[in-house]
Order: sequence, then structure tokens, then C-alpha cells
Amino acid sequence: MNFGALRSAGWFVCAFACYVVTFALVGRAREKPDYRFDGSISRSVLENYLARSATIGSLLHLTLDDDLRMMENTGVKFAGRAIWMWGNESRIDALVEKGDPFAKRIHRMDPDIILQGAIFEIVTTDVDKIPVPASIFDEFGLKTETRNFRYQDMLYPSQRRVDHWAKGASVPDMSRLETRMWFVYVGKRWIDMGIEAIHFGQVELMNDRDPDYAHWCDMMARLRSYAKKYARRHFILTDAHVPTGGIVHEGNLMFDLHSFPCRPKSVEGRPHQAILKKGFSDSIYGRSKGGRTASGWNCESLPYIVELDNFGASDHPGEYRATDHIHVWGWDEIGWFGKQPKAYRNEWLTYAYNWVRETDPNGYFQLPLRRFEHYSASMLPPKGQCQEETIKAIWASAERKETAQAE
Repeated sequence: MNFGALRSAGWFVCAFACYVVTFALVGRAREKPDYRFDGSISRSVLENYLARSATIGSLLHLTLDDDLRMMENTGVKFAGRAIWMWGNESRIDALVEKGDPFAKRIHRMDPDIILQGAIFEIVTTDVDKIPVPASIFDEFGLKTETRNFRYQDMLYPSQRRVDHWAKGASVPDMSRLETRMWFVYVGKRWIDMGIEAIHFGQVELMNDRDPDYAHWCDMMARLRSYAKKYARRHFILTDAHVPTGGIVHEGNLMFDLHSFPCRPKSVEGRPHQAILKKGFSDSIYGRSKGGRTASGWNCESLPYIVELDNFGASDHPGEYRATDHIHVWGWDEIGWFGKQPKAYRNEWLTYAYNWVRETDPNGYFQLPLRRFEHYSASMLPPKGQCQEETIKAIWASAERKETAQAE
């Protein structure tokens, strides 16, 4: 008997088996991006989420079965603007009561999905109807009393940006204690219902009396501390629209990711087409600031998402103006997009997603599954505008590219 040959054959079989197992494990790892985090988030996991981010505005307000079907079909992992308020703040109990079971239903469908809430740059007189919980007084070291939130105590004392949005609807001043109490209150309500990300809107409108962001840091630290104890994965992802490229305080980044409108540029002579262009208007491409994140890692440029924003049409909808740096052919971004032919919408989403990835490796295009009442990508009538399958294909193609590059 040739024992040497047997040993050689045995070694070959063992080596081959190890190769097969290793290949299978690597293959599975590449097939499924990592979405695991707890207490903090790595850059790679964050980017995996941003690569499959979509706006699904008012998801938890409307609780539509079609949204669940669309989310499961496309494979969205970061669901933007799922719950929010723009005024009418006294409906918060009703929003939570309706949205909480739907959030649980979504997480049963896919425990990895991050649902994003928002606390925008607006307060209205409606906050006067909401009682301040004892827990909020305790949070800020105040004596508990029986009272409601006070709209007037959230405003700029100089009256700047008072009635900015409408009569009785103003921009809050983050240097005011009442404002910080309000933001922490809303943030805790969102966290308690399973929200794992919060968008803070136009943050720089709220810091006129907080130039070093000390009050913003105070408010954010309180929310992060609460999330550490009570959030689903003991962490809350934060972002805001940052026209200056981000907020850095003593080397520390305020937010976990940045976000901004995508700023399409109207193409003269080609109605109603638009392109993305680095350096156009106040676009964020190539300008996202870096620093140390709350999760402990450093970066030269923080990952960010751009979206098709809504902010209202101009006084010349449908017309080209060379001076338009915000509107697209006179419309806001999602208004313009929704008015385009289906074929062009599909073409443009593919173009935009790839253009952002190729132009700035820190950037990701947040695809629109639904933008509040303005638009739905669903393939189903009567309101669906049929981008659902295109979005699914874009994400699948991007993952194939990432896998090929890794090999």
C-alpha cells in the first residue's frame, strides 16, 4: 500500500473541501451586504444602507399595504421620511398610535430596515396643546410642573424668522431651552416606536444664536444617550440638509451622514430635461465635510445622500430660466420629475444614481419610492408612476458592480 500517495490524496481532498467551504462563505457574504450594527455603526455598514436608501415619505402616516409590497419587492434598507410633522404638532399621539404597529410589521418583514423620522425647522402655535411630560423636565434638571409646551418660548427673541412659514408658524431657535425640550420630546417619541434615524431639516436656520453649536450638541447628546438605552439597536442615525457641507465642532461631526437636495440643472433647449453637475448651485457633490463621527471613526468626507426634494414651484412652472439655481424648469425637484414621461423618469433615475457614485465616492442617490403625496414609484394604478422595477434593477446592478470590484 502506498501510504505516501494516500497522504497526498488526503491532503488534496481536505484542501479542496476547505476551498469549497471558503468559496461558499465568501460568496454568501458578497451576495448579502452586511447590515449589522449595535451601539454604533461602521462606515461600511452605513454605506450599505445608503446604497439602498429611498424616500418613502409619510410611510407610517398612510400605512398602505402597497408600500409594504413595494419595499419588500425592491429591497429598500433605509426608508427616509417615514414619519414627520410640518406643523399640526398636536396630532403626534395619533401619528404614533397609527404608525407604531405598522413599524413593527415592517420590522417583522425585514429586521434590518432603518425607518427614518424627521424633526423639521418649524414650530407652530399648535405645540401649545401638548403637555410637557415629567420625563422631559427630569431630562433637563427642571422642577416638574403641569403645563404645555410654549410656542413663544421657542422663537428667536429678535423676532427673526417669526411667522417665517405662515402666521403662527416659525423657525425655532435651538439656543432656547424650550426648543431643545421640544426636539428631545419628539425624538424620544420616534425612537420609542422603532425609528432608528432622524432627519433635522434645514439645521442652519435654527442656529443663529448658537454659532458654536453648543446647544445643538447638548440636544443631540441627550437623544443619543436615550437611543443608547432604548433604540432597537442602541443607536440613532442623524442627518440634516447642510448647505455648507456639514457641521464640525472641535473636530467632531454633528451628524452621522449628510443629506441635501440633488439640485438638477435645467438643460437649455431640451425641454424639460435636466442633468446633475458638480459645482452647480449649492450642490453638495465633493463638499461633504469630514471629521470624527459619533461611532468613533474618522473620515475626510462624510458619506451623504441626495434626494429629489419638494419645496414648491416657482412663479414660472414649465419655463426655462438661466437664473434658476434651485428650481428645475420652474418646478421643485420632485414636481419636475413626476411630470416627465415614464421612459425618461426611468432613464433619469439610472443616470442619477450612477452619476453620483461615479462623481463622488462618498455620495449616494436616495431613490424616490414615495415623496409624500407628490409621487409614488409603485407599479400599481391608479397613483403608481411605474419606477419600482427600475429602482429594484438599479440596486441589483450596483451590488453586482461592487461584487465585481471586490473580486
